Amino acid sequence: MHSRKWARAVAAVCLLTCARTGRAEDDATLVRVFLKDGTSLVSYGEPAHVDDRVIFSMPTATTPNPPLHLVSLPDSQVDWPRTERYATAARGARYLKTQADLDYAALSERVTDTLNHITAAKDASERLKLAQDARKALAAWPAEHYSYRVGDVRQMLSLLDEAIADLRVAAGGARFDLSLSTLTEPPVVTEPLLPSPTAQEAIDGLLAAARLADTPAERTALLQSALTGLGREVAVLPPEWASATRAEVGRRLDAERSLDRRYAALVQRTMFAATARANAADIRGLEQLLALVHQRDQRLGGRRPDTVASLVAAVQAKLDAARQLRLAQDRWALRAEEFRLYVAAMKAPLAKLDVMSTPLEGIKSLAGSSAVALALVEQGAALVLDQAARVAPPMELRAAHALLVSAAQLAGNAARIRREATLAGDMGRAWDASSAAAGALMLGARARADIQSLLRPPQLR
Repeated sequence: MHSRKWARAVAAVCLLTCARTGRAEDDATLVRVFLKDGTSLVSYGEPAHVDDRVIFSMPTATTPNPPLHLVSLPDSQVDWPRTERYATAARGARYLKTQADLDYAALSERVTDTLNHITAAKDASERLKLAQDARKALAAWPAEHYSYRVGDVRQMLSLLDEAIADLRVAAGGARFDLSLSTLTEPPVVTEPLLPSPTAQEAIDGLLAAARLADTPAERTALLQSALTGLGREVAVLPPEWASATRAEVGRRLDAERSLDRRYAALVQRTMFAATARANAADIRGLEQLLALVHQRDQRLGGRRPDTVASLVAAVQAKLDAARQLRLAQDRWALRAEEFRLYVAAMKAPLAKLDVMSTPLEGIKSLAGSSAVALALVEQGAALVLDQAARVAPPMELRAAHALLVSAAQLAGNAARIRREATLAGDMGRAWDASSAAAGALMLGARARADIQSLLRPPQLR
């Protein structure tokens, strides 16, 4: 008796699971981004919520694979509860259209396979456990699949419940068990789906997004997409509406481009003046320039906040550099007399280094060095070292003074080694002298340049 009931249940379940399977056409999910004013924008696929932005692809035509425009808007403009309800409804509708039959076919296969295992099982307890597991999985299926074919599932559950009751008796238990899982269904989504947008609605959506966009580049790109759409969809658009809209879009684009040019001119003029005033360490002039930027921005309607913020930051950087420059110039002015005294004290050593440069070039190039030339270098180096030792350089010139001393030491060594190389006919030592002469020339030039640099008032680099 129990076997016959179970066989009838299996046959009925198989009939219910095998009916009406097939594959629906595949197309994209169009969802809506609802704005707080009650209007909505079409999104090709679901929008992304990133930080304080909502980002989505807006179709700009009504073709099966429409061109898309990536839109980024402030999330403060979006009615998120309604947008999420609509997305849930759209996901469900798309699922029922494209995937539900396939999933139900897979469910059919799993259920049929499980029922066959139950029928083949010898032990009553094992058959009962398999049936209860199948019943639990079947009860959870509608909630996970947008209640697709929930009526069929409910019928299958009823048949399984009757068969499970008989199996439980056969396994030595009571006929009913309150622990059986109940059929669960997802809450009803109350947001009604809207039809796919017409060509006119697609263009209206671009214009609405342009009004909400908070960056000039985004607004201009959206308006340009709308203008392109007007040309592409001209055959299906109402002529009067298309003509008026094209004129409006043209005016808005011209206004945006005019503002771009005026702000670009503001940036160019301001940065030119800021650079000149920073080089002159004109602190008050730069402060006045900052105030002028805000005044001119207000006259332009405050329409480019990002541009103005970047410009203000750039001028502020110039102001900081000018303040640093003014501090350095004031310090230099206080120290200028001490620098002058040092240069006066080192005038003779510096002149002597200049005189030694020609014989040092001869030693460096191995072009030949007379005894007179070598004596000139040795005596000059000794004079420079003697006079340098008598002078206490200012703190700022200590590094340059040390270079000067090192140049004189290398010059003296170059002359001495060249003399030894000449007497010994040693080419290796001649190259050693060349290296020392090269070092003396290089360090001397570097010391002279550093000293000259410190004698000039500081400038911006």
